[in-house]
Amino acid sequence: MSIVSVVVPVKDGERYLEELLEALAREGVDETLVIDSGSRDRSREIARSAGVELLEIDPHEFAHGRTRNLGAERTSGELICFLTQDATPCPGWLAAYRDVFALEERVGAAYGPHLPRTDTSPMIARELTEFFAGFQARGADGELLRGPVVQRSGDPSFLSNVNACYLRACWEEIRFRDVAYSEDQAFGADMLAAGWAKVYQPAAAVLHAHDYPPGEFMRRYFDEYRGLRESTGHVEPFGALDTARYVRRALAADRRWMIEQGIGGAERTRWLARAAGHHAGRRAFSALGSRSQRLPARLQRELSLEGRAAGRGASNGGAPPPRGSGEREQVTGSPAPGAGSPVPAARPIERKLSGEVYDVAARVWSSGPAPLLEPVPGMAERERLRLAMVIPPFSRGSGGHNTLFQIFTRLEQRGHACSVWLADCYGYARAVWPAVLRREIQEFFAQFQGPVYKGFAGWQGADVAIATGWQTVHAMLELDQCRARAYIVNDHEPEFYPASTEHALAADTYRYGLHCIAASPWLRDLLIERYDASAEAFQLGVDHETYRPRPVARQPATVIYYARYATPRRAVPIGLMALAELKRRRPDVRVVLFGTGEVLDASFPYEHIDVLSPVQLSWLYSEATVGLCLSLTNFSLMPKEMLACGLPCVELAGVSAESIFGSDGPLELAPLDPGRIADALEHLLEDHGKWESRSREGVEFVASHTWEHATDEVEAGLRHALGERSLAAGLR
Repeated sequence: MSIVSVVVPVKDGERYLEELLEALAREGVDETLVIDSGSRDRSREIARSAGVELLEIDPHEFAHGRTRNLGAERTSGELICFLTQDATPCPGWLAAYRDVFALEERVGAAYGPHLPRTDTSPMIARELTEFFAGFQARGADGELLRGPVVQRSGDPSFLSNVNACYLRACWEEIRFRDVAYSEDQAFGADMLAAGWAKVYQPAAAVLHAHDYPPGEFMRRYFDEYRGLRESTGHVEPFGALDTARYVRRALAADRRWMIEQGIGGAERTRWLARAAGHHAGRRAFSALGSRSQRLPARLQRELSLEGRAAGRGASNGGAPPPRGSGEREQVTGSPAPGAGSPVPAARPIERKLSGEVYDVAARVWSSGPAPLLEPVPGMAERERLRLAMVIPPFSRGSGGHNTLFQIFTRLEQRGHACSVWLADCYGYARAVWPAVLRREIQEFFAQFQGPVYKGFAGWQGADVAIATGWQTVHAMLELDQCRARAYIVNDHEPEFYPASTEHALAADTYRYGLHCIAASPWLRDLLIERYDASAEAFQLGVDHETYRPRPVARQPATVIYYARYATPRRAVPIGLMALAELKRRRPDVRVVLFGTGEVLDASFPYEHIDVLSPVQLSWLYSEATVGLCLSLTNFSLMPKEMLACGLPCVELAGVSAESIFGSDGPLELAPLDPGRIADALEHLLEDHGKWESRSREGVEFVASHTWEHATDEVEAGLRHALGERSLAAGLR
């Protein structure tokens, strides 16, 4: 029989925790782990008294996906159940979960219903009951069947960690995303996309219902639907007439429910009045949460039960504020305005940061870079170098970080002593342990084995210190005990920003005499010509084991578009106009937008796919007819990966692609004009001979573009930086 572990994240959960742990003991689970993130009540005492394992973490280290991954790592069961602190298993819960994993080999997760407690508000009790009944199968007579329901790709991706059970093998393959909310919903979508099945098991029930005061309910809905958009791309529809109809239907259902439950008279009237406000507010706050990225950061925090701001609305002049910093306000030392002055009294603001966000740049401007160690003869030719790479904060899907770790991992495999140092001026990773950062690097990018440090308190020196983005350069220039410095440049980053501090600081990084190793000939030439920098180029590699034609039929007339709207250099408005024109000419064309969790507004129907894994991308590229990927700055890796899968691709002419592929290479190039881009897509869709030649030429062209070759070029650039130091000292 499978060993079952249960993980319960807790914060101030004493109200139901003792009842929950007693239920788990009754059910006979093998292992229970309580993860407490700063409770101020009796939660920890209750866990210890129950004899379960207690893991205490700092409140700032808690995150829904990250903490549950930690819990799974700290337990040993073949089945891992997750409960919230207020979800009490009903009798038969564990046996019901054990049963579902015997239904099919590829069942990776299961979830059960949340039953309302006796004191739950009627409208919440009805919604819960009807929501979970919607997952149950029905007989020929329409009656609900009590058996488990297997859900596969194409079925609802809903999953709830209030009450869920996972096969460890499935969790190890998928893992929870490190997202602020809805990590379970994201897991459900990810596992179905990866070919796993999940099961709704009505017999695995828990007692659970959130019943907040009306204001807290609305703020919770804001958080919930913001999380759904961030993790699954769902955007809740909203309109005045539609909302009025929704509220009327919901109230009618509430009234029927209360009649069935024997609630009548003044009590029913009172509940219906509260229900009207609840349903209308839910609709409004759900829609606001879905569109939170359009709201100012301060308003997001006021609407959020968590007090969190995120998305485009949280930005400040293009640069995200430090995590937890709040709004920075200017303090004046002037006396208060006199009587009758229209100027309001100034409020004193306490210090909130240990220093200004970009004070490291100011120090370099004032004092200059730290002096380098004296060069020694032959240091550029040493077989084993000490290499320290300084990186900015990262997240899953970062193409620049993927490039860095594909190369740095291979440098490590060649015997170089490699270390990674996170420069985090915004404080994004303030609450993240270095060991977690290292694990995420391995999970998101490559199997780097060396040490990972957060900040520079433990700086140890290096033969070559390597900056990797504009946010890292000034911090790297302050590091001493280095023989040389170099700068791996993935893009011309000043173009990421309008006129701003960030634009000026990014441009400033090219003016310190660092030897630049640029990710294309176009970028190398720009650095030399505009900044008089020392620069050479390397070619981005392709993982040919992953990106290759897959054994799947091409879908007819299917255009896939990397529509990452949050990245302005992707020119998404132009891309959408081009696709709208193509759909006008060819209504039969199937358009698929991918690579972002944001569902975009468009004037034509399309299909949406979220962020995919490399393997999933290779299958998507192998199924499509034509790819579209636009770059207003340096050429990205994605078109090469499309070509490696035999997928012809349209890119922008006159920017950087010609420096790699030539003006008439395997890429189809078009100017930044919607009609001309539509022309290029249409030609590839209609001219089969041209499609065949582009597909064949693309595979042949990128065959030599490997990460091993890219590593050769970057290693040569690092040795060049050391060699220049020796030459300057007259040592060779």
